[in-house]
Amino acid sequence: MTDINNRKLPAGIQSFKAIREEGYLYVDKSDIIWNLANRGKKYNYLSRPRRFGKSILVDTLQMYLEGRRELFEGLKIMQLEKEWKQYPVIRLDLSRGGANSETLRSYLDIRFGEYENKYGITPKATAQLADRFNAIITTAYEQTGLKVAILIDEYDAPLQHSWKTPEHDGCTEVYREVFAILKADDEYERLVFITGITKFTQISLFSVLNNLTNISFLPEYTTICGITEKEIGENFKPELERMAIQNKWTVQETHDRLKDYYDGYHFSADNMVDIYNPFSLINALDLSKLSNFWAASGATSLLPKFVDDLDVSLEYFDHCYIDSTTLETCDVSDGGAELFLYQSGYLTIKEYEDGVYTLGFPNEEVKQALYKLVVPALTLRTRSQVVSTQSLLLKMIQNAKIDESMKALKALIADVPYSNKKLASMDMEERYRLIISTIFNAIGLKVEVEKMIATGRIDIIVQTSRYIYVLELKLRNNGGKEAASQQILSRQYMEPFKADKRQVIGLGIELDEDGKGLLDWKKVE
Repeated sequence: MTDINNRKLPAGIQSFKAIREEGYLYVDKSDIIWNLANRGKKYNYLSRPRRFGKSILVDTLQMYLEGRRELFEGLKIMQLEKEWKQYPVIRLDLSRGGANSETLRSYLDIRFGEYENKYGITPKATAQLADRFNAIITTAYEQTGLKVAILIDEYDAPLQHSWKTPEHDGCTEVYREVFAILKADDEYERLVFITGITKFTQISLFSVLNNLTNISFLPEYTTICGITEKEIGENFKPELERMAIQNKWTVQETHDRLKDYYDGYHFSADNMVDIYNPFSLINALDLSKLSNFWAASGATSLLPKFVDDLDVSLEYFDHCYIDSTTLETCDVSDGGAELFLYQSGYLTIKEYEDGVYTLGFPNEEVKQALYKLVVPALTLRTRSQVVSTQSLLLKMIQNAKIDESMKALKALIADVPYSNKKLASMDMEERYRLIISTIFNAIGLKVEVEKMIATGRIDIIVQTSRYIYVLELKLRNNGGKEAASQQILSRQYMEPFKADKRQVIGLGIELDEDGKGLLDWKKVE
């Protein structure tokens, strides 16, 4: 195996300068960055999910525009750039802007103050933020003789966090006031590049910059963030080998597991190359283990603001449709749940035909994160109550300890909620099927619901690395576990899986007809 003792992966590092100077591995995007800066439009907006490398992209772009040639030695950009001018750059990171107008103004006040010191500007005491921004842009141009690049990272953070609160209108007013200058100062600007997750079209930068080009769906920028299969092969072979050895997998098995967990993003109908989530992939390779890194870093915190009834809609979202106009141009606040889930990385493009996108979960990491999120709501438990029991269930089901597994499952579904209107419209068996399948999805197992075979429809199939479970659900007043187990046998539900090297286990599960949970079970031999 290649010696990797001196290789450092940039897990969580957002400074291009640090990556290059401190010897971290860098996946070379410099040619795409050069094309963006030199052959693209003047005003650009890029949407990508959180933890997808937007900040390192902005930092790399800044270093290039500032002429930091020494940082790019050996990279693709060296074949493209011949002049290396030192453009003035104004960079704002609005993830530091808080969630109300006061904190947003405070951040801009401090940041503008830093640039005023740099260019020797003394603003009037009565000067508004917009006036100060204008003075910084024009002065930078006058002092350097070069047009100014303006980079705004995570522009939508204050808008997301203030959404559906009384603070939102105040935040949007700051955007209208301050960023109108970007359009007014066109003659002094070389490039305006804005990143974000969600798109607030009518109430923020988009309302004052009507010439802003959304490059998020353009095929030439598909791979500007994230990591492709080709880039894995070019950059991470030693880490794949190490991970394989540590987990007792083959290199191919390691690759396939990483692909299932972290790959599957598509950002352009005209360039459907698979993109890995870079944050999760690099963390997995760095630690040599599979885990839900993305969700653990807070990816689900904004979901309740934008998506209603998530707990009963997950199966729908895994194969849903959205027209191209809505996906590519609409405001997240009125574009529906599908639009938010796409922009935030929970859904991705699966197909495109005749002006309609098909969306679905990109990978197991995202799918598992969403299912984990809704389990407490479906089981009427707190998250802390759910976590330990789920862990026990996973351990027991992986080792075919049936009684222990069913006891853990029973503990999770002692009651079936009625509060949700959509859930209340289902018959009782449907509710149980939704809850049980969600629980198994949440612990990371492969789950199929109502699987059609020649002899009938299997309620739930659950797969682990060593076992395939065939589950049939019956209410007590509909025959219970005896009727369920007999149905598995009479309709030969286990037969289609007998060719699999894994052991097949049938389980007839008896459920209370009044929603009081799992009552009993019977193993089918």
